[in-house]
Amino acid sequence: MITEHVQEKRQFGHRARLALTPAQDQVINSQAHAARTMWNLLHDWWTMLPKHKRSLAAVDSAIRQARADIDWLAVLPAQSAQAVLETYFQAWKNCWDGRADAPAFKSRIRCVMSVDIPQGRDLNIGRVHRRWGMVNIPEVGRVRFRWTKDLPASKRANKDSRITGARLVKDALGWHIAFRVQTLESKPEPHRGSEVGIDAGVNIPLALPDGNHQVHGRPARLPDGTADRDKWLTGQEKAKLLRLEQRAAHRKSFRKPKERSSNRLRHAYDQIRELRATATRRHQDWQHKTTTALAEQYGTVVVEQLNITNMAKSARGTMDQPGKNVAQIEDLAAKRRPRLWPNGVKKRAHSRWAGLCGRWGWGRLGHERPVTAGPRGDPDR
Repeated sequence: MITEHVQEKRQFGHRARLALTPAQDQVINSQAHAARTMWNLLHDWWTMLPKHKRSLAAVDSAIRQARADIDWLAVLPAQSAQAVLETYFQAWKNCWDGRADAPAFKSRIRCVMSVDIPQGRDLNIGRVHRRWGMVNIPEVGRVRFRWTKDLPASKRANKDSRITGARLVKDALGWHIAFRVQTLESKPEPHRGSEVGIDAGVNIPLALPDGNHQVHGRPARLPDGTADRDKWLTGQEKAKLLRLEQRAAHRKSFRKPKERSSNRLRHAYDQIRELRATATRRHQDWQHKTTTALAEQYGTVVVEQLNITNMAKSARGTMDQPGKNVAQIEDLAAKRRPRLWPNGVKKRAHSRWAGLCGRWGWGRLGHERPVTAGPRGDPDR
């Protein structure tokens, strides 16, 4: 019997690190600051005008006039400026539909620096060799990026499989490019695997009743018994982080109140941020690989639904009967928060099962069937 596979379009993003020269890095930084300023000007213009004067044609004309009159706004390509307008208007649509809060001004310090490239045909992506590729960035030129995934570019691109655009994003590790990829793939069939419940813990990150526990591969606690908050760093990286924190504290002691931070202090903060970002990347990599492996092995994955806010509030107690060890309970609740799961994993409302006995009850919060603890006890002990 021949089974016909239904083809459907799939859209996803792929992020790769850019290898920029100092001059290219400066140009992209200028574009990102111009995009942030464009957003703030749009927000100021939109909120100041009466409702009957707000229109896309009027704001488009204002953007063109601003790019013609202000030199540092002209460094932002015209297509990227139109993308800022489209993103801002979509933010208002999300607010009107009740999906998000109203747009607000973007701070220079807190916002994520980004530049949108809406046209995929302008990228002209090519693969140089096994590890590196090249891409065209407006007003910057040809830039190398790390090739870690086959992309539908050049001869592989067609009407159904192609790159529709990209976005430049900056984090603590530098500039990255996020490609918007559209492919035509077979519709996935229902997974025939078994059902499993997962309990998120501290000593055992993901405990499963069948014994297939998922651990981080590194000790969660220090020799003195305290939690290791930097367990995703190596020994040399931990020593470097300690030196940088001590150096930053020493340099900060010479800064007077309301005085701008020195270049050396900011450099120390940047190095600390880079190490923290490295640890975060390793943690996210473990999450992605682990959840993908579980999704491929099991047909239904049931994750405990924890209300972290209520757990922390109940731990604080009242004025007459204050809680004990509130900070430790809040830290434990934060660590037990469920993480990201890949698409296609079926999750139920709530699971409650004791220890590793392999028995759990399905149901909503407050309506679970009682279960008894297994002989092996709590996996978090």
